Amino acid sequence: MSVNVKELMEQSAKYNQLREAVSFRGNALSYGEAWVRGIRLANGLLSLGVEPGDRVGVLESNCLEAADFYQAGAIGNFVRVPLYARNSPDIHLHMLENTQCKALLVSPEYCHEIEGIEASLPDLKIIVRDDSYHTWLSDQSDEDPGVEISSDDYFIIRHTGGTTGKPKAVAYTHRGWIDACRDWFYIFPQLLPGDGCLHVGPISHASGYQYLPTWLGGGCNVMVDHFDVDETLEMISSGKVSYVQLVSTMVRSIVQHPKAKSTNFSGLKCVLVGAGPSQDATILAARELMGDVLYQGYGQTEVLPVAFMGPEQWFADIEGSEPLRACGTRLPYALIDIWGDDNKPLPIGEVGEIVAKTDGQMFGFWNNPEATGERIVNGWVKTGDIGRIDKNGYVYLLDRSDDMIISGGYNIWPSEIENVVASHPKVKEVVAFGIPDEKWGETPCVVCVVEQMEAVDASEVRHMVEKALGSYKKPSQVHFQCEPLPKTPAGKLKRKDVREPYWAGAGRRIFGS
Repeated sequence: MSVNVKELMEQSAKYNQLREAVSFRGNALSYGEAWVRGIRLANGLLSLGVEPGDRVGVLESNCLEAADFYQAGAIGNFVRVPLYARNSPDIHLHMLENTQCKALLVSPEYCHEIEGIEASLPDLKIIVRDDSYHTWLSDQSDEDPGVEISSDDYFIIRHTGGTTGKPKAVAYTHRGWIDACRDWFYIFPQLLPGDGCLHVGPISHASGYQYLPTWLGGGCNVMVDHFDVDETLEMISSGKVSYVQLVSTMVRSIVQHPKAKSTNFSGLKCVLVGAGPSQDATILAARELMGDVLYQGYGQTEVLPVAFMGPEQWFADIEGSEPLRACGTRLPYALIDIWGDDNKPLPIGEVGEIVAKTDGQMFGFWNNPEATGERIVNGWVKTGDIGRIDKNGYVYLLDRSDDMIISGGYNIWPSEIENVVASHPKVKEVVAFGIPDEKWGETPCVVCVVEQMEAVDASEVRHMVEKALGSYKKPSQVHFQCEPLPKTPAGKLKRKDVREPYWAGAGRRIFGS
């Protein structure tokens, strides 16, 4: 019988009771305190009628209260469903409905994003983490509810984008989440009790994969609610941070900051750079600044980790490979291959679709067997990414067959933008795609077909997208034309033909910061 998340977290809490488990802006909880808060929250949810196995949504920034449900979910055997701040209300509603959430924990600053949601989900129990939350929490029992848990029970459901524009739900069991988090840390330097892991990104996103390993190792999950260069450099310089995950845009901001050269980076063990490739100049400057502490990883919500590499591999000089251009090397506990259009393996070095199989991969999309059948073939997960693997096992990410845009570490799906813009009565056709951006890596660009060039204003299109999807999804450029968009003989939009001129000279169709 495999262990579950609760058993492992409880053991670490038992033997690290007085060590700091979670901190946020000068406030900290010991393992003992954090575990008791988790028990109280689990009991509070049970008293509201939320049952083991029920899904519970969270809409939050990083904070001490956000940590409460990480523990409570494991203790009460609730399934954690992170919502993503800055998404539109319609997307929040879709995620909650799709997973049949029974409750929602929301930070006060995001209440406006779910305003009116009770009309669509009248039975949803909403708990706002305002001042009354702490009083309510302290009123709950601190006795472990003793809920029975299997390693095959679901632990978390994360949503990922899709070509239809509606996010798909990816469910992990306790066993799968443990495997994914363990493999995530496989090549990192050993995390020792007392080591700090800085979460500058929300634990609802990729940074969440580092929360459990840090807890199990007796480290401290150091939370901040947004990325600030000065604050990040100050925290690193304090020596209290050993691990941090940064997207490439954050790395670029750090190396360009005037205080960077006076910062003490000697306490760092690992800086994981993810969410899209980095420009060579950025990563080389970061290595010169921080030393040999840079790691890079590749994976998806559906299957991870797939490829990783540390500084010895990233900056190596190996015949037949270009490590600086790679996104990682094959992992010992992950299967990775390159398939052609016929779903058959291609010879080493040829370009095709990246496919992978890991212990931490999804079992399927929640409540969506059709999409599951498209993505999982004979146990292998088709990533939708185009790449190649060289003879030394370096993996190169070259393009995305599904045209996803990664902007500042956030996934943006062209079709969701197109759906919004197409609703404008004067827009006949629309195509959205990513274009290179020095700051964000990529940003959305929109080309609209109109009857007359002055019929629609670019600012009007940007406002439509921002209102419907959130500010980070609005296009940085909007172009208009009267001629139809290029299409295949079957009538399918040739998105890459429209996108190609914007990437001329970029070398690859994924841009880094």
